[in-house]
Amino acid sequence: MSEVNSVTDQDAPSEEEPIPLSRRAMAEPPYLADLNEAQRQAVVTTDGPVLVLAGAGTGKTRVLTTRLAYLLQTQQAWPGQILAVTFTNKAAREMQERIRLLIGGVMEGMQWLGTFHSISAKILRRHAELVGLKSNFTILDDDDQVRLLKQIIKEANIDQNRWTARHLAGLIDNWKNKGLTPDRVPAGESQSFADGKGIDLYRQYQERLKILNAADFGDLLLECIQLFQKNASILEDFQRRFKYILVDEYQDTNVAQYLWLRLLAQGRRNICCVGDDDQSIYGWRGAEVDNILRFEKDFPGARVIRLERNYRSTPHILAAASGLISANDGRLGKTLWTDLPEQEKVYVRGVWDGEEEARMVCDDIEQYQRDDRTLNDMAILVRTSAQMREFEERLINLGIPYRVIGGPRFYERAEIRDALAYLRVIAQPDDDLAFERIMNKPRRGLGKVTLQALHIAARAERISLTRAARQLIETDEIPRAKKALSDLIAMIDRWCGLIDTIPHTELAEIVLDESGYTAMWQNEKSADAPGRLENLKELVHSMAEFENLAGFLEHISLVADNNQSNAEDQVSLMTLHSAKGTEFPVVFLPGWEEGLFPHQRTLDENGLKGLEEERRLAYVGITRAKEVAKISFAANRRLFNQWANALPSRFIDELPEKNVEVMVDTGLYGGSMPAGRLNQDAAGPITSRFDQGGATPNPDAAGFDIGARVFHQKFGYGRIDMIEGNKLTIKFEKAGKKKVIASFVERHGSV
Repeated sequence: MSEVNSVTDQDAPSEEEPIPLSRRAMAEPPYLADLNEAQRQAVVTTDGPVLVLAGAGTGKTRVLTTRLAYLLQTQQAWPGQILAVTFTNKAAREMQERIRLLIGGVMEGMQWLGTFHSISAKILRRHAELVGLKSNFTILDDDDQVRLLKQIIKEANIDQNRWTARHLAGLIDNWKNKGLTPDRVPAGESQSFADGKGIDLYRQYQERLKILNAADFGDLLLECIQLFQKNASILEDFQRRFKYILVDEYQDTNVAQYLWLRLLAQGRRNICCVGDDDQSIYGWRGAEVDNILRFEKDFPGARVIRLERNYRSTPHILAAASGLISANDGRLGKTLWTDLPEQEKVYVRGVWDGEEEARMVCDDIEQYQRDDRTLNDMAILVRTSAQMREFEERLINLGIPYRVIGGPRFYERAEIRDALAYLRVIAQPDDDLAFERIMNKPRRGLGKVTLQALHIAARAERISLTRAARQLIETDEIPRAKKALSDLIAMIDRWCGLIDTIPHTELAEIVLDESGYTAMWQNEKSADAPGRLENLKELVHSMAEFENLAGFLEHISLVADNNQSNAEDQVSLMTLHSAKGTEFPVVFLPGWEEGLFPHQRTLDENGLKGLEEERRLAYVGITRAKEVAKISFAANRRLFNQWANALPSRFIDELPEKNVEVMVDTGLYGGSMPAGRLNQDAAGPITSRFDQGGATPNPDAAGFDIGARVFHQKFGYGRIDMIEGNKLTIKFEKAGKKKVIASFVERHGSV
């Protein structure tokens, strides 16, 4: 064990005692020899503020841990004098292990290496009384927070169905992420909840937390900031204590984290922040990319060191990603390079629809398997979780093992299981497990007492829960729940009566709407609520492939039965947000279409700022690939149970032409791509390289007449409403009015 590793805070010299120069002038550690020049500078530049701009695959974690090890081994600081902040406990553990391997022995005394929240909690417990708490305060989880807010909303006589506790919890979390106490929340922001009562409820919530001797996660930082701002001597003590501050993933910090760091760093100013402005993709949860962009203004004289040598990806992949991200204005700028050999260009492929896209990707996966690549080498990265269903079903049908990273598989998601339970009750009213799941979702006042009464009656009569419910509503045994239970049974009966009278997709939409389940998620203002609504729409869309509800439910049960795999070799399926920090030899990037990617909701809510974050997300996706990156888009997309013509993403046209190989059938768009999307005209940089193979559209619509009945493989039957060259505008019986290429329809009957 080296000398420094056995030193604890108790052994350390006083803060003002300098470490002897003779002890600092040690032989250069051997691990520095393995670093490139930029990495080395990021490690040995220890005095003053330093911003390490670390591009994707440039060895960011290596630099951060080596810098920390260097400070310890050269004895510029004792373990207890270094504050090292990460975003996850896993990252903190990995950092500690790497340091141990670098300098040997068991790491001791690194009590200030951890997440923002864990370090803040440690500080607060030492000075809890100064913020109105006791040192043994409880840290509430999300569920406890919501339960407390429900009590407060109820006491305020506010309609909890319209103004939910989760909505308020999201607002409060957002305010705390911005470092806003109740007295500092702008009046305009309060209007979004209960007609302006949001701030007062926030104030009551904070008061109740103090009574309970509790804090939520947002408080850990917010109360710490208050502690520092109101107690100068305590702030100065921590500023003296922390000789060096290291921060990982600085681009992901929110305002509160930024304020916390600035307060602590203003003492010695030896702060080193490592991050990548081009990978700031978490704005939806409070991350503020401006924190990293203004580092030099916050810390005058700061040294900016750019890590640009990439050790992960081939030149074409890096050049494509760099060309794409250069369209962003809000960035500090860097150019990634590599000395790896050139291999394949980035592929751009167009297909007819999402089903064909899934088939194409899975065919490629099978081919790579035949070429002796492992499934672990491959990943499918989607913009939204709703895109996963088609890929999951195709993978299951082909028997290809896969894992979903960052969330459950599509049919295992809570909202999908709830929706399926509703449909199961309609198809088979005696399905007790399904009935029990939906009985109080959304909340109808049918709680544990009612459920217990139903179980007792069902067991006594040896009948199902729904049959027991029909009997109980005819009695006075459950007076409080009688009306709610009666209304639920009446809805189920009505839905059962519609099974044979309307399409099962329409029935599913009616059930989700009339039950209040869709409204429940619409009123939910959490970050994942929009994604859950998209998943529900995708579920309804998936039903269209089946003749009836029974056939669909049977398919689901078979899919679920085949959904589990114990194979170690599996394709990775995840959203782009979950992909950050990963890398794979082969990466598939489907769904690059306007409205899907960049996502329309992000553009609507955040404008140019949202567009730039979506572009950073595209950059993250491409740079996950080590050897092969395959981008694809569909000419038609039916994500939300409606067919729509899809235009290729603007991001495709921002890819450098020399680094991209385009394989798109011109027939998808009638011989040319839509003007103004991939290019300014039909002869733009991308479309000029389109393959001319595949299905060739008719030069005109010869043989078709207005009013003629036609059949389309995806849209079904319809009649021609208008003819323009080789394009037909058709009123389809189920899909509505669509414009399609003449070669993709068949004449079916007379006018």
